[in-house]
Amino acid sequence: MSKAKVGIIMGSDSDLPVMQPAAEFLSKLGIDFEMTVVSAHRTPDRMFEYARAARANGINVIIAGAGGAAHLPGMVASLTTLPVIGVPIKSSNSIDGWDSILSILQMPNGIPVATVALNGAKNAGILSASIIGAFDEDVAQNMERYKNDMVKTVLIKAKNVEENNG
Repeated sequence: MSKAKVGIIMGSDSDLPVMQPAAEFLSKLGIDFEMTVVSAHRTPDRMFEYARAARANGINVIIAGAGGAAHLPGMVASLTTLPVIGVPIKSSNSIDGWDSILSILQMPNGIPVATVALNGAKNAGILSASIIGAFDEDVAQNMERYKNDMVKTVLIKAKNVEENNG
């Protein structure tokens, strides 16, 4: 198992079903992670502590999921030099998810947040593994296998479609 560690945080436990695919992908690749709730609005002190201590706690990449105003990814990015990947979440009070997307995407110069698709936590897990894989050969090899498996899967599906519709 890689020593690299990913912190997966979300604004509410109601975000867990959306964020779980990131954890599942990291587990599949053998990347250690932690997962918790950190609300930018309801627990700002906890957010400050988490972000400022992340590097010292062995975190290499932070995945932050948030809905609505979605301040969590940007605020965390303002408090750490670690890469932060934002997952916009279509929450119960969301404006079709656009509020979350734009809140995470439109960060000011100097505070970048990588942003994945609405409810796209699996892609956040993949991106975090790619970042770690740039410096960890085991993770890089696992990512290579993952990508090769995707190619094989698509080719099998293409063959099935061609055989059944041609």
